[in-house]
Order: sequence, then structure tokens, then C-alpha cells
Amino acid sequence: MSATTVYKMTGSGNDFVFLDGRSTSVSDWPADRVRAICDRRRGVGADGLVVLDGTGPGRIRMTYLNADGSRVDMCGNAALCSTRLAQRLGIATGDMTLESDAGDYAARCVGPAWMAEIGLGDIPLPQVAAVPLEAEERRASFGVVGVPHVVLLVDDVAQAPVVARGRALRYAQQFQPAGTNVNFVSRVPGDPEVAWQLRTYERGVEAETLACGTGTVASVLALAALGEAAMPCRVRACGGGILSVSGSVEGGVARDVWLRGEGRLVFRASWEGDSD
Repeated sequence: MSATTVYKMTGSGNDFVFLDGRSTSVSDWPADRVRAICDRRRGVGADGLVVLDGTGPGRIRMTYLNADGSRVDMCGNAALCSTRLAQRLGIATGDMTLESDAGDYAARCVGPAWMAEIGLGDIPLPQVAAVPLEAEERRASFGVVGVPHVVLLVDDVAQAPVVARGRALRYAQQFQPAGTNVNFVSRVPGDPEVAWQLRTYERGVEAETLACGTGTVASVLALAALGEAAMPCRVRACGGGILSVSGSVEGGVARDVWLRGEGRLVFRASWEGDSD
């Protein structure tokens, strides 16, 4: 099999292998091949793989596969990266519609360098989750932002047992059969620009990732529902990147929600992983 052109991208540390859908298709990427290219020691290395294609004027299609090969409805940081790469490759420009398995979203490149934003529309606020709280956990919420998320308000994310606690909740009976992502959020002391910080255990990666776009949105909406935060709200990801969530709350619904963050191209290369 010939070499495959890949685009390595990062959204605040949440990293992806991108493929141009004009030269490949999702059916070319069974789970074992996805795992091989996402392998951090023997492949390109990534939290997931995206096949990006154009479907019409101003419309792009993002198909997302986790590093374990499982297909996922939505990934916020992959959507930001898709928006930037679509413009760079000439698949679409200006205001776009981004298609995903979770639905269609407005998308556009904004500001300097590699910033983009996606419009997620109206989202029901997360509800209190029936999760027994452990030490230093203050509140637990559950909501869906394209994919399911548990949000734990904690005293200090730096001390949170993200992998152990995240894995336990990801597989907890009440969230089966789909499972859930698990987010740990706490205040940032003494920072007037960024009020909150976030760490996430991601389903399908089965580990902590350096950022999570939909997890950032779920966390901000959970904090808004608890009266702890107002939008727009800036959140620092584990990898140091800053994501911003804007919108308004009416009753139990967040209206016109937008996520802004990085969608940066790191390198373009030829993957020879299928060669003998």
C-alpha cells in the first residue's frame, strides 16, 4: 500500500491525525489501522483520527475515530482543527457548516494565527449526577455536548486522581452502555483573566488528554447551572491552552453556545506504516 499523507494537528494539546477525505475514505480505516497510526511509539501518535472532506459549498464533514478505533459523534477540539485545516487546504473558506455524527454546527476561523470557533447551538444545562462524592469533590453533574460528560467540581485539579477516578466513572453502571468522559474542574487562584482550569479523562483514549473541547463546554455549563460561573468563560486546559465558551442561560438551557480555541497544524508527513 502506498504512503498516506497525514496532517498532525493540535487543539490546545488535544492532538489528532487528519486525513484529506478527497484521497481516502472512512472505510479505508478499520480499527486496527486507526490504532496503528495513532500509536505514540510506532505510529504518528494522536488522541484520535479525523477524515475531513467537503460535502458542498461552505460545508465540511468531520468523521472522528478515537485512538482505539471507536467512532465518536463529536469532538470539540477536532472540530476547531477541522475548521482551520479546511481553510488551509481550500476545502472551504469563510463561514462554514461543519457536519458531524452529532449534527451540523456553524464554524469559522477567527483572530490571529490558528484560532477558530464553532457554534454548538442550544444545549440543555447539565443536571446533578447521582455520583457518590469522594474527598475534595464538591459537586457532580452530567450533561451531553455531542458526547456524554461527567463534571466534577473539585478543590484543586492538580491533586485530582484523574486516571483512577476517571476510569471508574467512565465504566460506572449508570453511564453504560455508552460510558462517559469525566472532567475535573477547579478555580484558578489569583488569575484575573482565566477563572477555571480543567483536566479530562477521555473515553476511547482511556487516559487523560491535554485538552477536551466538549468537556470544556460541559464544564462551563455545569458551573453556570450551579451558579459558580457566567459566560463568556475562559478555561485553562491541562496542556496550558485557553478555551473560551460563550452563550446565555435561559431557564434550563444554554442558548447560542460557542466554543473558541486553537486548531494548529503541527506538520504534514507521509505515513509508511502500511509498507512492508
